[in-house]
Amino acid sequence: MSERTRRRGGGRAARQALRAASDDITHTHLTRKLAPVSVLDEEGLAQIEANAETILSEVGIAFQEFPRALELWRDAGADVDGELVRFPRGLCRQIVQDNAPSEYIQHARNPARSVPIGGDATVFAPNYGSPFVTDLDEGRRYATLEDFENVVKLTWMLPHLHHSGGTVCEPVDVPVNKRHLDMVYSHLLYSDKPLMGSVTAAKRAEDSVELCRIGFGGDLGDRTVLTSLINASSPLRWDATMLGAAEVYARHNQACVISPFILAGAMSPVTVAALAAQCLAEALSGMAFCQLVRPGAPVIFGTFASSMSMATGAPTFGTPEAGLAIYVMAELARRLGMPFRSGGQFTSSKAPDAQAAYESASTLLPTMAAGVNFVLHAAGWLEGGLALSYEKLIMDADQLGMMEVYAKGIDMSPNGQAVEAFLTNPHGNHFLGHPHTLENFEAAFYQSSIADNNSFERWSDDGSLDAAQRANALWKQMLADYEPPPIDDAIDEELRDYIARRKAEEPDALV
Repeated sequence: MSERTRRRGGGRAARQALRAASDDITHTHLTRKLAPVSVLDEEGLAQIEANAETILSEVGIAFQEFPRALELWRDAGADVDGELVRFPRGLCRQIVQDNAPSEYIQHARNPARSVPIGGDATVFAPNYGSPFVTDLDEGRRYATLEDFENVVKLTWMLPHLHHSGGTVCEPVDVPVNKRHLDMVYSHLLYSDKPLMGSVTAAKRAEDSVELCRIGFGGDLGDRTVLTSLINASSPLRWDATMLGAAEVYARHNQACVISPFILAGAMSPVTVAALAAQCLAEALSGMAFCQLVRPGAPVIFGTFASSMSMATGAPTFGTPEAGLAIYVMAELARRLGMPFRSGGQFTSSKAPDAQAAYESASTLLPTMAAGVNFVLHAAGWLEGGLALSYEKLIMDADQLGMMEVYAKGIDMSPNGQAVEAFLTNPHGNHFLGHPHTLENFEAAFYQSSIADNNSFERWSDDGSLDAAQRANALWKQMLADYEPPPIDDAIDEELRDYIARRKAEEPDALV
């Protein structure tokens, strides 16, 4: 296959994607018109809620090495024994329901890109936390700041990714104690979509808030501009790092995704019902803590729940049990009245291949059907989260565009019913030339930027490229054509001055 053929085959797909990337920026979220699927009846859901209260009241949750949390819980009426907190039945639920908003707006640097969190909205955010990146040209390697910037740029250009995300990959060429400054700056400079802040230390959370204050023009005015990920140390523990970051964000009215990270069989019992009860208990305790710090601070009920191989101990993804957990937890979040985070496009595969596709689909479809509000890891995840794939980022984003069609449901407008087309079309004739078809053909069906629907001969003439090869050409063309969103020169200078000052204050560190 000649290089000339490769360029020609990939160029067509790249042009399609670039047209999609320039689409109207009102792609801020999906509005779901389909009712969410429930897999448990009232009795089953009530039983899981009761089991969660038993865990909270009799087993307890540890708040490790964070005396401030213990003080807040003692004042709220909980039983504090060392670092272990036991809660009167219903206390955490009451604190959350009395204070936490059921919906909120996360403001973007560009107001037209602000996103609603909760209700019937679904927001897609990209991969998070991978130390490696991979692509067809260079293979698997440690991620760098250049990779981080590339993913932010691509995410900004992909219309069906509504949110810039956070640690889209770990830039390991930057010291651990300073890389958060470069990451937040990259989100503010190369994108104007909403973003996430650092959670690896309380001071880094403070830096994230301060960088956003500068980036948003000098005064946040109590606006929520960050939605950041706070993971429990399952089973039944919160560590000081996560609690410190959560306290900072709550105090500044910034949102926290309170998200237990559970692999059933290791971090919880093996059953879906037990996992759900534990997840609910952990999430309730974390969300209530944020309300004790600042009543009304926005929080998202989160969960990352999957299974593990009982033969090897390796995490597994795209399993039916994980899909069922998404359905159950989403229903529990709705009963609580809180926005919900879960799902994405997960896979254990090491390449953007058939396994990656079917495992990702087996997570994405329950995500949509369950009515998840905030979807982290919606694009790019590979190798159980250890790697971000450039090609899979593009392929997954294409699938997210398809989910928008699902979310809209069935068009029952007069145009959707098309009765007039039946009445005016000669009996037995095809509809290809009918005015209704001509008026609707451009937007009638979702047009994939990745799929090849041509004949074998046309596909062969275009280089016999598979989906990953087409995605490879596409992301490279997108980066070549990238143009940054505007940012005020004075704001950019102030951001860079702040970063330089903070980096100079301490030596490089590995933690």
